[in-house]
Formats: sequence, structure tokens, C-alpha cells
Amino acid sequence: MLAEATRDPDAMSGTRASEDRAGTAAVALGLRLLSFGPIVILALLVLAISLLTPNFLKPVNIGNILAQTAVIAIVAMGQQLVILTRGIDLSVGANLALATVIGGLVFRVSDSAFLVILAMLATGTLVGFVNGAVYVFGRLPHPFIITLATLSICRGLALELSINHTTMRGMPAGVNYLGETSSLGVPNSFFVVFGVALLVLVMMKSMVWGRWTYAVGGNPKAAVEMGIPVKWVLVSTYAFAGLCAGIGAVVLSGRTGASSPLYGNLLELDTIAAVIIGGASFLGGRGHLGHALVGALMIGVIRNALNLLNVDVFYQMIAIGLIIVLAVEADVLRNHLEGRARTNQARAQ
Repeated sequence: MLAEATRDPDAMSGTRASEDRAGTAAVALGLRLLSFGPIVILALLVLAISLLTPNFLKPVNIGNILAQTAVIAIVAMGQQLVILTRGIDLSVGANLALATVIGGLVFRVSDSAFLVILAMLATGTLVGFVNGAVYVFGRLPHPFIITLATLSICRGLALELSINHTTMRGMPAGVNYLGETSSLGVPNSFFVVFGVALLVLVMMKSMVWGRWTYAVGGNPKAAVEMGIPVKWVLVSTYAFAGLCAGIGAVVLSGRTGASSPLYGNLLELDTIAAVIIGGASFLGGRGHLGHALVGALMIGVIRNALNLLNVDVFYQMIAIGLIIVLAVEADVLRNHLEGRARTNQARAQ
């Protein structure tokens, strides 16, 4: 009987260890499913919509989706970097509108596509730089404040500077080529998205700046102790988000052949939604390029499908809102599972 009592602790310890291993495996599986969740949902959406409407998978419609999604995808990539550092940029839509107006004014002076594009990119980058500089060096508690302010300022400036406070027709042929035409059956705006994505990929994977950005978003205090220039990393991410807004302005003005202070309305919400729907986290330090692209494509697919099915635009807004709620809940579940995983690892040690 004494021998049996001696063996019991070992048996209990083995049972507990096996339960911990099973729990760790279940948590790991849950995290893996959540990481692939947005892609699986997108695939299921495409499958379901293609069954409901045969026109969805036609090459012409696929080209429409890519063209319609291009601006959101480009600006969302900049928003992704800002959210990666635990921030947010509410000014991207108004920034884009102001950039198109500045480009339209430059076009009134010169029909050079180079100068018009340069003006739009410079405007977007400058607004983004101001956002980051005021937030960091002004010691504001959150970027929400300055980006909300620049949203209003940029929209007001765009309305004031635009001729007759409305749409200004005309853009250089080079700008129209980027936003409106296609090459090899693919919209040129898709190639612009690909170029921006490649740039972001190189910055995040091959440059020390990318590692600094993740470090700042993951643990700002530790990043300071490691000697990382946290302030300038933050400023640079907002400047890059502004640059993406400028690139989006080029694509949108090229697609419409015009500039307008009304462009980019609620674009900030679309880009934030795209990043969160794609699987990124508001907690910072976690996320990658694919999140912004998958989320933007999902928004484009949903809107295109509902248009093909003649669903009222108000229901489209409701659908996007519901998906955002689900994405945020998925992020909450992911954080819970990661906490469980850390607990199981600590027990194993």
C-alpha cells in the first residue's frame, strides 16, 4: 500500500503533463486557425458569391474589383504600419483629397505628369510628417487627436483651394495611364499596388527600420532602453502613411480624370477596417503586409458582390460593420489564446 502511495504522485504528474501538452496543442491549433482565418473567409466568400452570381468570376469583373480596391489597398498599407506602432491615422482620406486638389492646381500650370505626381506625393508625405511630428514632439497622449485635427484641416484646405469648391476636371495622360488604363488585361493600378507592397516588404524584412517598427509597437519602453530612436521611427511611419495617401491620390485622380475636395470620404474607416479585418491587432507589434491586402480585397469583394446582387448600399455598410465586429472579437480571442499558450509554456518549464 505504501508503494502504491509512492507511485501516485508520479502518475498524477504524468497525467497533468499530458493534459498540459494537450492544452498546448489545442491552443496552438486555435492560433493557427485564427491566423489563416481571413484568407479562409475570403476564399469562402468568393466561392459563395460565384455560386450566387455567374458574372462575379468573369475577367472584366475581376479587373473591376482590382481597380476598385487599389486605393484602399495602397492607403491601408500605410495605415498598417501606423497601427503596428499602436497608433492610428484618421486623416488619410482628407489627406488624399487635398493631394488631388494640389495635383489639379499644378496641372493648371503645367501638364507634366511628373510634376503633378510629385506634388501629390509631396503633399501626402508632408501631412503625414506633420501628424507624426506633432504627436511625438508635442507629447500628445494619442495620435487620434492630431490626426482628427488634420482630417478637418486638410478637408477645409481642399475645399478652399479647389476651383469653385468642387471637382476639377483634367489630369495629365501619365496620371490617367496609372489609374484608368490596363496592361495585359490587368488594371495598371494593380501594378501600383504591387509596387507599394514590394516596397513595404523590403522595408519591413530587409531593413533595420522594419525591426525597429515592430520593437516600438511591441514594447515602446524596452525599445527606448535598447537605444532605438523611437520618436523618429514613429514620425517616419506617419510620414509613410501620408506617402501612401499621396500614391492613392495619384491612382484615384488618374482613374477619375479629375481632382476633388470630396474624394476620400470615410477612407480612413475603410483602411482601418481593412487592416483589422485582415487580422492585425490594435495592440501593436503584430501584423504584416498580408493583413492590409487581404482586408482590402475582402471589402472590395463584398461591395462588388452586393452591387451585383442589387443589394442596397446601406446593407453594404451594415455588412462591413458586422465583419469588423467579428474581426475585433477574433483579435480578443487571439490574445486570450496567446495568454494561455504562455501559461502552458511556463508550466512546462
